[in-house]
Amino acid sequence: MGVNRVTPIDIAVSGLQAQSRRLDVISNNIANAHTSRGDRGEPYRRQHVVLGAADRALEGVNIRGVFEDMVSDFQRIHQPGHPDADDEGFVLLPNVDLPMEMVNMVSAGRAYEANAAVLKRYQELIDATLELLR
Repeated sequence: MGVNRVTPIDIAVSGLQAQSRRLDVISNNIANAHTSRGDRGEPYRRQHVVLGAADRALEGVNIRGVFEDMVSDFQRIHQPGHPDADDEGFVLLPNVDLPMEMVNMVSAGRAYEANAAVLKRYQELIDATLELLR
């Protein structure tokens, strides 16, 4: 019976996948920042990715899920001419905070770059080892 060994590549790849998913969700949030009515008839709800450690130590990152932000309120702006305005002229807009989404995007991008750097360094180590063996 073989032992499943987790390599640095496995860990870095799990990090790349996790950060890629975060970037996808953040991009979706930014794209829908002004969507006042979605499929359910209410404004778009900001989404976020929940990450966690793998089941065993040093196995990488698991994506626990993508969840809607049910805590923060929709933005309420006065825009009487808007088709979704209520009787008082107020429109509900998504609970997306663009500056925070940009901060999250930079963070996810840097984490993605860090995992890519691990893969690059690992490949350099393998190449150096093979060169020594020649």
